[in-house]
Amino acid sequence: MHAVGIVAAAGSGLRLGADLPKALVPLAGRPLVAWSVDALRAGGVAELVVTVPPGQRDAFAAVLPADVRLLDGGATRTASVRVGLDAASVTADVVLVHDAARPLTPPDVVRRVLAALAAGHPAAVPVLPVVDTTVVVDDAGVIRDAPPRAALRRVQTPQGFDRAILAAAYARLAPDADLTDDAAVVRAAGVPVVTVEGDERAAKVTVPHDLAVAERQVRR
Repeated sequence: MHAVGIVAAAGSGLRLGADLPKALVPLAGRPLVAWSVDALRAGGVAELVVTVPPGQRDAFAAVLPADVRLLDGGATRTASVRVGLDAASVTADVVLVHDAARPLTPPDVVRRVLAALAAGHPAAVPVLPVVDTTVVVDDAGVIRDAPPRAALRRVQTPQGFDRAILAAAYARLAPDADLTDDAAVVRAAGVPVVTVEGDERAAKVTVPHDLAVAERQVRR
């Protein structure tokens, strides 16, 4: 099975308080994107495409292996993934879409996603249980509902798809659509998405506290 990995790395570092793209923010001396690329490689993904902020290809090329393909990303995550998907090899059987901001994703998570696709599922995403009480609030911040958490899950990446199915789902999507993840793209096209076990170490780095937690994990 030929897998292509698309790493979404076009985000800014504003919420991290950085003056450079988020994916280039260092974690234990290496940029976040380098950790994420290595996780996909270690999990069994040979071909990598990274979507980067326009004008930043040289900066990314300086920290990534020469065989990683770099492309200018779009204004949104959905647009960036669309760019990467268009560039993915047509000989690929499956595509894994990963966030550069999930640098410590264990390779076993990648392998579980690939195994689900190899078993014939058209789409697979890693998830974790919701352990906190989750509530629905109105515009005034008043709690209106507390859905049972037994069936709720936190969704992570990499998210894996049959390449042709993901391409068809994106082709049906409005050009200006901005969905939260790629599972939402295929679900909008009626494609069932199976879940596999995620990992707490695959947490997303968004704010300085997240980066500090990741630093502690690396140094253990």
